[in-house]
Amino acid sequence: MAVARVRRGRFFTFEGIDGCGKTTQLNLFADYLRRRKLPVVITREPGGTPLGEAVRKILLRGKSHSIDPHTELLLMFASRAQNVAQVIAPALAQGKNVLCDRFTDASLAYQGYGRGLDRRFIGALHRFACRSLKPDLTFVLDIAPHTSLQRARRRLRESCRDEGRFEQETLAFHARVRRGYLELARREPRRIRRLNGEDTIENIHQKIVALARPWLRPYGRGSPRLRKRS
Repeated sequence: MAVARVRRGRFFTFEGIDGCGKTTQLNLFADYLRRRKLPVVITREPGGTPLGEAVRKILLRGKSHSIDPHTELLLMFASRAQNVAQVIAPALAQGKNVLCDRFTDASLAYQGYGRGLDRRFIGALHRFACRSLKPDLTFVLDIAPHTSLQRARRRLRESCRDEGRFEQETLAFHARVRRGYLELARREPRRIRRLNGEDTIENIHQKIVALARPWLRPYGRGSPRLRKRS
């Protein structure tokens, strides 16, 4: 008797400058999928695995001022490579929908546009560390940088977490990151969908559901789109 192959899950990522509301929208979308009885896995970057969470503490800790931008980039991809290998790729292969709070687009926006590092090299790192795995659909929540920083800093005060290194960056830095996200969305309009992050939480959620719904229909079988190494 033939055994049916498990259909590949879908890979959704949530992006935007700090304080844009992406994590709130990710959790709302996860709840929506659960209500539909669809399997879902939530992960984040940096983080998602024990190794990644250790890297996260290094990268986001407010007192970690002296990290060189090149070191920052490589640590981000070390966390990401482990997340792909240990969490994302296995979940997709099992037919689960993966929701990730940031992915390689964040490195292009923050370390590429924000820090001014070579974006072609970042692309090469992605192909090596993530084996060219790309999200099926990416939501970029776009807000003004000053609004972003106000929200992010208020969130940090209320949570008492020491994850404020990027919130200490200048307004000009966050403006460059935002421009990076908008440029990425212009380059890949089918995959990257820009949403007004200053809209109401419910309106944003409904737009995300509408955009994601076609991807939740029956789709192709097989394993996640990972490039085989020669």
